[in-house]
Amino acid sequence: MKILVAGGFGVGKTTLVGSVSEIRPLQTEELLTDRGVGVDDTEGVEQKTTTTVAMDFGRITIRDGLVLYLFGTPGQDRFWFMWDELSYGALGAVVLSDTRRLSDCFPAVDYFENRGLPFVIAVNRFDDGYDYTPDEIREALDLSDGTPVVMCDVRERTSGKEVLTTLVRYLLAVHEETARADAPAL
Repeated sequence: MKILVAGGFGVGKTTLVGSVSEIRPLQTEELLTDRGVGVDDTEGVEQKTTTTVAMDFGRITIRDGLVLYLFGTPGQDRFWFMWDELSYGALGAVVLSDTRRLSDCFPAVDYFENRGLPFVIAVNRFDDGYDYTPDEIREALDLSDGTPVVMCDVRERTSGKEVLTTLVRYLLAVHEETARADAPAL
């Protein structure tokens, strides 16, 4: 299963892919330079020194016959042209969010909603972040009641795996609902 990990700049996409991957992840991290000043919005993540310029890639086996291929998207607007290529063939997505800059995940939510690609919201907890409930996050992002919202710490492998497990369960439920709706009436 191809899964995207998306969200705003500096939210933890590379960290999530790296923490759960059973292989050494492919990362296209580059140092932030003066050329990004005025282009990249680093407010709230001033300590960030690198950025993904193409994608991250990792793999995790859920069980025999079920392997997730994780593709982390770049977070800056100037690299959004990569999203269409990366999303080709994806079955679902994790939209990673940061309560210090919750509005940064709006574009990812819009992107997946407009393409009909199921997603979950994973709220990466930062020490200096705000402590919102999943229902408050759902309301702030104007999500449907069925869209899962899960709290996490992407630095911790078990927490990242819980995010992915939530997504896989959600994808199965969406698939079953679609199959029932498409079944001919008796």
